[in-house]
Amino acid sequence: MSLENALVSVKVVVLGDIGRSPRMQYHALSLASSGIKVNIISYTETKPLHDVEQNANIKITKLHRLEIGGPKLIQYFAKALWQSISLLLTLFITGKCDFVMCQNPPAIPTLPICKFYCLITKTKFIIDWHNYAYSIMALSLKSDHPLLKLSSKIEKWFGQGADNNLCVTYALKEDLLEKWSIIATVLYDKPPRIFYPLSQEEKHNWFVKLGKQYEEFTDLKAVNPKMKTAFTEVVDGNVTMRSDRPGLLFSSTSWTPDEDFSILMDALQVYETTYNLSRKMPKLVCVITGQGPMKEYYRNQIALRNWKNVTVITPWLEAADYPKMVASAELGVCLHTSSSGLDLPMKIVDMFGAGLPVAAYQFKCLSELVQDGINGYTFQNSAELSKQIVGWFENFPNNKEQIKIADKMRRELIKFQESRWEDNWNLRAKKFFEL
Repeated sequence: MSLENALVSVKVVVLGDIGRSPRMQYHALSLASSGIKVNIISYTETKPLHDVEQNANIKITKLHRLEIGGPKLIQYFAKALWQSISLLLTLFITGKCDFVMCQNPPAIPTLPICKFYCLITKTKFIIDWHNYAYSIMALSLKSDHPLLKLSSKIEKWFGQGADNNLCVTYALKEDLLEKWSIIATVLYDKPPRIFYPLSQEEKHNWFVKLGKQYEEFTDLKAVNPKMKTAFTEVVDGNVTMRSDRPGLLFSSTSWTPDEDFSILMDALQVYETTYNLSRKMPKLVCVITGQGPMKEYYRNQIALRNWKNVTVITPWLEAADYPKMVASAELGVCLHTSSSGLDLPMKIVDMFGAGLPVAAYQFKCLSELVQDGINGYTFQNSAELSKQIVGWFENFPNNKEQIKIADKMRRELIKFQESRWEDNWNLRAKKFFEL
């Protein structure tokens, strides 16, 4: 039976903050656009996309976190117990559905609880593999820790028992098959249509808005701030990019140990030093978005550098404003390293959707997304990254050779933009939600 001929309902389970889970929000929107009733079960620390909030076919059921002190092991088991009880009760209280799709990781207790619910209610169970839970846990636990073995066994057991599995890369698909005999369908992250290259007028309007919070985007000498920003100006009714504008670098990070932010800090230090020596580069504004446990630590480290020609700002942007910031930059930086080497950073997908070339940290399967020198750059240390940033902005914005390189990369990104999330989902995932 097709989706259009049946009233289908799906519970999308995210044992994390739905506002920071863009892929699961895109799933929900695609399901809803197919006429399916969607209930997202998740935490709600940050606001989801406006389209998710306003969609009549999508409901969000809020989970509540448990805050507890004491030894880490006690905290972990208490948290897992609370999550198990609250998730199981929520699944049953919200009634029956036709499908449960859950995000992995985390595996504990998400996979066992969702599978138990599906067995009792005769509901189809789908796992969307973003990575391995055990590989993320291995970042903070010893290799022989029993929790790693438990997580690995749970992922294997319940992955084999799922009705269908989706995953984010071909490398992960092959690994699931070879290691655990799990057959998965690759559903690449693709940018939704909210990510697109901005016109000069759209950039100008965004800089005017952003300038109300951050003076780095304003021209303090301008008589009318709506007519002139640090990056754009209105001349004879037309918006143009200023030839004396700063360089604009963009990065998004979760401020966690698996993203070594010191690499970017060291690269920016090289830029500061090179600026003082060569005088052939613009001042640089580096915008870094995201929230995470190490944010304040690195903000303090940045302040201690006391840079004169490099400014770093760390705004938290609303979901509707994030695509504008991405599309307004000249170059993106991605520090994601992947605990397994088998997933791809969605932040790069967003950058490519907005037409932004990227310098990305090289790891095992990155070549499925970034081709070095073609649609972006890859680096393995701060020396390589600093060389890429300095080269990009040398004699900016009048370096003809660099303009050719940037234009060539953006043409490659136009090809990437031809396939969007909505089309890709309809082709690869929609069939799994048909009764």
